[in-house]
Amino acid sequence: MLKLPNIFEKQAQIRKFRAGETIFVSGEPADCMYIVNVGRVDIVKGHEVIETVGPEGFFGELALVDSGKRSAMARAQTDCELAAINDKQFQFMVAETPFFSLVVMREMAARLRRA
Repeated sequence: MLKLPNIFEKQAQIRKFRAGETIFVSGEPADCMYIVNVGRVDIVKGHEVIETVGPEGFFGELALVDSGKRSAMARAQTDCELAAINDKQFQFMVAETPFFSLVVMREMAARLRRA
């Protein structure tokens, strides 16, 4: 899926969550997206798991793309280690790394098709 570009490997804030812990909730303002280093994360809309994201997968990018609020809840399915990418880092990667932009767009398109 997505490997964190080398430029951010040391700058990315690593956040750890225990199984069952909420990462963010629907309607909350977005301050970052996440890349899963270790573990699995459930994306929940209402009471239904709509997707599970595993290692090298990412989530939370939609709110950074449109500057909106979170559209779903994210909950750790297992103990997780996540790399948090803030808006400034996201914008830099979009501008400087065309492959990153393409991967994000393809994943967003796939999620729309599945919905």
